[in-house]
Amino acid sequence: MTDTRSRCFPYILVAPNGARRGASDHKMLPMSMDQIVDTGHCCFDAGANGLHLHIRDAQGRHTLDAGQYLETMAELRQKVPHLDIQITTEAAGAFDVETQYICLREVRPEWVSISVREIAREPALASRVYGLCSEQGTRVQHILYDADDAAQLAHWHEAGIVAKEQSDRLLVLGRYVTGQELSPKDLDQFPADASDWMVCAFGSQEHACLVYAAHHGADVRVGFENSLTDRDGNVWKDNAASVSALIATLEGALK
Repeated sequence: MTDTRSRCFPYILVAPNGARRGASDHKMLPMSMDQIVDTGHCCFDAGANGLHLHIRDAQGRHTLDAGQYLETMAELRQKVPHLDIQITTEAAGAFDVETQYICLREVRPEWVSISVREIAREPALASRVYGLCSEQGTRVQHILYDADDAAQLAHWHEAGIVAKEQSDRLLVLGRYVTGQELSPKDLDQFPADASDWMVCAFGSQEHACLVYAAHHGADVRVGFENSLTDRDGNVWKDNAASVSALIATLEGALK
């Protein structure tokens, strides 16, 4: 696929499943390795640059199993070689920081998302987690849910627990809450920062929030982890449909 978009166009990361939703939420939400790979291929064809990877065990539960991660990543690289892969260390209420550290050590990913809030559960291990990423060349994207998370990250930077170059941020708007009403202005809760940043948003206002963020220089994350519908409540056919619609909107908005 030839990308004719301008250089100022945001990076598009697709998050097709997440840790909590399943096939009962949407029949096209990918659960198995084959489904994830097929979804990655379709989303790349639709214009996504990268995939935020969650894997599931045989019972469909979120897992941080290193062997399964490596197998899925190998399949993605074979079938969609130009699609970037970002793994997650999300605990989802099931894993402690030591387990997250072991996952990072055994997978040695090129790129990972790490929740500041989750690592702060065991602050004594923070330097090990971020130090390991520095040692093995893993790019870190810090997940921030609010200004308190941003302050925690700033403190770790000042203390040398997190390296200066580990500055990329994902700002999260909303949660898994039924009927929530997001506004693009919710971004204003986060302090200004010159580092690279990306935004994801839960609920029907997902695309509106992402367009607003892109106008302000952010990259964007889109997909079924955060929203299954458009702003009018119409359910997307699949992740690729949401990616395509967002790109079309961005192309019109960023002219």
